[in-house]
Amino acid sequence: MSAQEADQAVAEPGVWGRRLRSLAEKTLAIVAVLGVWEILSRTVIDPFWMSRPSLVGARLWQLAVSGDLLWHTQTTVWQALLGLVMGLVAGVAGGVLLTRYPRMASALNPIVMGLYSLPRIALAPLFIIWFGIGLLSKVMMVFSFVVFIFLLNTAQGLRAVDPDLVDLMRSMRAKPSFIARRVQFPSIVPWLINGARISIGLALIGSVLGELLGSNRGLGWYVEHSGGRLDTTGVFAGLVALMAVAIALNSIIDLVERWLVPKNG
Repeated sequence: MSAQEADQAVAEPGVWGRRLRSLAEKTLAIVAVLGVWEILSRTVIDPFWMSRPSLVGARLWQLAVSGDLLWHTQTTVWQALLGLVMGLVAGVAGGVLLTRYPRMASALNPIVMGLYSLPRIALAPLFIIWFGIGLLSKVMMVFSFVVFIFLLNTAQGLRAVDPDLVDLMRSMRAKPSFIARRVQFPSIVPWLINGARISIGLALIGSVLGELLGSNRGLGWYVEHSGGRLDTTGVFAGLVALMAVAIALNSIIDLVERWLVPKNG
């Protein structure tokens, strides 16, 4: 066994120990919050206002057994992922163009920042007129939330590339595709990972917002439907399901980050 392999074998238990300890701490925090919520709802606060974890859990189990939970969840997630992928592709392409042509970027900057700062809810009536109340309007709502995140992060990541390194590669007659693959792309990966982490929550917001404006399924529709019936337990069940989806998607982003941006040492 080499010295490097021996060091890795010694360090591995420590890594797993830290991960298990972190998982235990997170689990303990969740249990503590749920416990306090359950106690308050049984002793101080009327369950009508905030339900109870036990009731919410029972409702989620009922929805899971009936298949409604999967039906609503996959609708919301599918809309969010489609818009997220479209926003990623368009945002990266736009960021590359703005970096490649700085004069165009300077001219378009007020428009880009104005659209980025525009409240998306103000666009909802137009999206319904343009795209109807079907899948496309929800996807475009998500797209409008995330595209500028990827565009700005891509542009910033490319601007952070060391220009001396690029000049060195060009002096060695490296092809533009080689420079992009070996220098520029690795530079923007951390920016894209951070953008994706921010965009997951925004994508779910856009998907739910689209469902609130017009839909007959999805977690956002279920929350609105339960609220209209004064069903607090149903509202919290939908919110907990959305939180679970967000946690799962963020965990996937963490795995992608470990794969694309391995930590040294």
